[in-house]
Amino acid sequence: MEMDERSKALSIAGVGIEGDRYATGKGYYSSRPDIREVTLIESETLVALRRDHGIDLAAHEHRRNLTVSGVPLNHLVGQRFSVGAVILQGGRLNVPCKYLETLIDKPVYELLKHRSGLNCRIILGGTIEPGAVIRPV
Repeated sequence: MEMDERSKALSIAGVGIEGDRYATGKGYYSSRPDIREVTLIESETLVALRRDHGIDLAAHEHRRNLTVSGVPLNHLVGQRFSVGAVILQGGRLNVPCKYLETLIDKPVYELLKHRSGLNCRIILGGTIEPGAVIRPV
């Protein structure tokens, strides 16, 4: 399923981002229950891939819902936090998969270990727009 960039994302508690492959049950891992209503990734990870390994990983390629900046996602595991007016519960750190490499034909599996993002549950839904501030709740 192709990824697309949006100017805003409607998040639905208990479901995910409206139209997302996991919200519709069509994601590669949909048959395996897990916390993946929303997945965030750090922009710093993408900068490091480019700087240290010469790999450009565009937003539509990393297949995470939200790219954040200046927020250490590892610290949000198990924590509630807001993204604008939306409240998320940090679940577990995302684990990269070999499937991603087959989709984008870039050797990122090993490089994304421990930096592949944060899977979250939506506690309070709403619209997320670019520039939304992330704060502890």
